[in-house]
Amino acid sequence: MRRNTIQRQLVYTAVQNSKSHPTADEIYNTIKESYPDISLATVYRNLNLLAQDSEIRKISVPDSADRFDHTVKPHYHIKCTCCGRFEDIVTRYMDQLDSAVAEDTSYLVESHDIVFQGLCPRCSRA
Repeated sequence: MRRNTIQRQLVYTAVQNSKSHPTADEIYNTIKESYPDISLATVYRNLNLLAQDSEIRKISVPDSADRFDHTVKPHYHIKCTCCGRFEDIVTRYMDQLDSAVAEDTSYLVESHDIVFQGLCPRCSRA
């Protein structure tokens, strides 16, 4: 188990308190308001450590910055290709995809992350 430093706790709390799926820069800007001495490198380092320890979830987003999620259980996300809105999808996680891909590729599949892309309701009305 890693030491629970002040910086690590600040980063963890910022992710937990976020109502969205913030990027590292967004988390840094939030923390910097109260703790101006924190560095962006410290934020990145702690985000990656928290994700490695499964305390938060790191979401790789194609053609965009990684995002971080306080919900660590497997679930899907969707991103608006127009405004960049990014949110959870409330649908059943499909464990059977892991076994289907494993069977097709001979890989030992551990999990999968899917980010759907499309127009959000607001952008599609515009």
